[in-house]
Amino acid sequence: MRRLFWIGVGAAVGILVVRKITKTAEAYSPRGLAGSARGSAVGLLDSVRAFVEDARVAMAEQEVALTRALEQQQAGEYEGGQHRAP
Repeated sequence: MRRLFWIGVGAAVGILVVRKITKTAEAYSPRGLAGSARGSAVGLLDSVRAFVEDARVAMAEQEVALTRALEQQQAGEYEGGQHRAP
């Protein structure tokens, strides 16, 4: 009975090792490398898109802040209808 147990354990370990080796070999095959490269390119493209979107939002926020500051400055220059010298 003990031998049968160890034969079962050995077979299970052997199957796991073969599956791991097969999976690793597929990852390094031309098809696996192409899939990995495609995944990396898609990830890079997504990162660039996210960066561009963040930059656009930041630029829009900065534009609003600058416009408000300019409007406040222009309103402050004309107090009571008289132009103040800068």
